Amino acid sequence: MPKAGLTRERVLDAALEYVDAYGLPALSMRKLGAHLGVEGMALYRHVPNKAALLDGLVDRVMETAFAGLEPSEGSWVPWMRQFAHSLRAALLAHPGVLPLAATRPVNSPDALRMSERWLAEMRAAGLSLGRAMDVVNVLATFTIGHTLAEAGQTPGHEGTEPTLDDHALDPAEFPNLTEVVATRAGLDFDSRFTEAVEILLAGYAR
Repeated sequence: MPKAGLTRERVLDAALEYVDAYGLPALSMRKLGAHLGVEGMALYRHVPNKAALLDGLVDRVMETAFAGLEPSEGSWVPWMRQFAHSLRAALLAHPGVLPLAATRPVNSPDALRMSERWLAEMRAAGLSLGRAMDVVNVLATFTIGHTLAEAGQTPGHEGTEPTLDDHALDPAEFPNLTEVVATRAGLDFDSRFTEAVEILLAGYAR
């Protein structure tokens, strides 16, 4: 019998906790069941297979990112700015899910309803359907890619990736890169992300 109170939401939240602690490659239905104090088979009542579990992880992070996100009356720009920053914050909180977010579509019924509402609001604000889709997809893919680079983790190799600081650079051969390491010029992920989002939004708004 499944543990009392076990729900799809609880299973997905526990899977997020597990991936945050041990990394995506370590996740299995058996290990997740043990983490929850139940037999792995009990999870299949809530997620039919491993693929559904992985899709559910993406959906759960997106739900966290966009909870309370409402279109701004009369303008889509402030709303899409919040969209990008909220998505980045949620992905940084769960970096193990980043490879899934980059490769698995968000297709849950709730996600589809959310996307439908967004597109309707953006069209009401004056965007064509194609342009509205472009704005959402470009901001989402940029945010996921930027955050993946920022988190700097390869699944199964977390913490082993070399950075620019790990190289012994010869200033005579690499004067610009040596200056980057010394001054940190262009290495602030926060300011880079914020500026890039503003550039994208300004371009589309124009």
